Amino acid sequence: MQKSPMTGAEIIAEMLVREGMRFVIGVPGHGNLPLVDAFRRRRDEIAVIMPRHEQAAVHMADGYFRVTGKPLAVYTSIGAGAANTAIGLATAYVDSIPLLLLIGETHTHMRGVGVLQEIDRQYWSDLPRSFDPVVKRSWRIDQARQLPRAVSQAFNAMLTGRPGPVFITLPMDVQAQSVDIATLPDPLTRRPRGAPGGDPGAIQQAAALLVAAQRPVILVGGGVVLSRAEAEVKRLAEHLGAAVVTTMQGKGAFPEDHPLYGWHMGSNGTTCGNHLTNNADVILAVGVRFADKAASSYRPGHAFNIPPTKLIHVDIDPFEIGKNYPAEIGIEGDARAVMRDLASAVESATAPRTWVGSPYATEIKEQVQVWLASFQTLRESEQSPPTMARVIADVRRVLPPDGVVFTSSGNIQAQVFQEMAFTLPRTYLSAGGFSTMGWSYPAALGAKLALPHTPVVALVGDGDFLMTIQEIATAVQYEIPVVAVVFNNQGWQAIRDLQRLAFGEEADYATMFEQDDRPITPHLADIAAAFGAYARRVTATQDVAGALEEAIASGRPAVIEVMIDTQLGASGGQAPGWWDVPVPGYLVERRRDYEREAAEEVI
Repeated sequence: MQKSPMTGAEIIAEMLVREGMRFVIGVPGHGNLPLVDAFRRRRDEIAVIMPRHEQAAVHMADGYFRVTGKPLAVYTSIGAGAANTAIGLATAYVDSIPLLLLIGETHTHMRGVGVLQEIDRQYWSDLPRSFDPVVKRSWRIDQARQLPRAVSQAFNAMLTGRPGPVFITLPMDVQAQSVDIATLPDPLTRRPRGAPGGDPGAIQQAAALLVAAQRPVILVGGGVVLSRAEAEVKRLAEHLGAAVVTTMQGKGAFPEDHPLYGWHMGSNGTTCGNHLTNNADVILAVGVRFADKAASSYRPGHAFNIPPTKLIHVDIDPFEIGKNYPAEIGIEGDARAVMRDLASAVESATAPRTWVGSPYATEIKEQVQVWLASFQTLRESEQSPPTMARVIADVRRVLPPDGVVFTSSGNIQAQVFQEMAFTLPRTYLSAGGFSTMGWSYPAALGAKLALPHTPVVALVGDGDFLMTIQEIATAVQYEIPVVAVVFNNQGWQAIRDLQRLAFGEEADYATMFEQDDRPITPHLADIAAAFGAYARRVTATQDVAGALEEAIASGRPAVIEVMIDTQLGASGGQAPGWWDVPVPGYLVERRRDYEREAAEEVI
């Protein structure tokens, strides 16, 4: 219900309600009390979720958007509370996830005096400048009457083009300031409709190149998921008989049990994915950044051979086209709009290919079978403590196809990416380019707010989980029944493995949680139980699946702590590609090998 006059905080609350926002997530402080009170007055229309840390608030909004396509707002106090959001903003920015951050700020009439939590040595009230690299756009507010325009523009900016996070400063006096507002903008009148398609001539050229290709690969990135272009990708792949390979952010956009699916390329990809992208004559890359791990640090023959492979690159952000590889045809546009037009152009140019049983389809199948067989022994191992591969396999067996899995960073992220199959979009979600530890669990809580009847599981290492473990309290308070499966390897296992592989066995140092060479790690199940969650520690392989089933059936926030085999070979996945990890000169032979390999990079 609209009021006149309205405070700045009331304007914010009213506009978020009009946007259809169901939740707002934040931590109270002296710098946002009017805003919190405005939400109190609208609590029947928009619910407040109060996490224990502002970083987690941003991750929750991030996870919510990834499963719904709808943004949430996050609010913080002034100073330290606002600064705590930086990691969450960077994660969302790199992965192109929209959200609205509202931060408390110094009173406009007190800027520069050094009020509590103000940073003022270079510019008055200067903290907002620290967010410049990790937001798409920002608005610094001086009076309440600026807010309707700022909020409308913020939604426009974060949801159009390449999406991303935005923020608005809310000086404390502006939050409480009353202004006469005749009308507030209707969101529909301030939002563009439709999505930009690609240049018609470029689409026709791309269609001709694909029709002539003998070994086409469609490379699916996060842009396909963001634009919801999964059906268009499948339509084109099946018409051409093209192999489909996905990046980490594109995982799940194409059914991973489909006969044309070739899994992933890159340093932590798969042998089958690397084989297909290396030997393609044409690659159609849609919503792909060609980041270093996906491209095996740009060393030819490890993930890509561009050129001679011809690249058709489709992206909403023209900055990405041609950035890391030359594009035969670069098409700026929304992935769904471009793929729809490209599929139509291909269908007009050629009849559907008879690809079932073809030599190319047979090659895809054989390469995938070789990859799946490469970890079969670890996946089926009955040894205790369990291998990571076995736990991942048990999670897949227990979860229904629509169950949602979150990973953050490290060995768990890489191995789930390589080994766990997903058949539905937005059921595998991971912190991508910023590779943020501590992301998975709070992001899963945000997703569960949107999907109360769908199993949501966060697969985390113990180091990852300890970074945001306090959010168990949030899950218990709001009865958010996410299950965290904690792979307890008692340290930074991914870095330990990397040390050994790059520097040698003797380089294992300062990565494990130990004292006097003895493991020292908290009993995470006991900690979770103390928070009020369902909790269980598992040490025997045969107990993993049952523990997960019980946790899901409990309908409560739950933590399953699995004590994992930490031996190299069982402690993580494979590295089929190459990644540029510099080696010091005092490791003479290893340095010589590194220099030889790095010299092959083409960047």
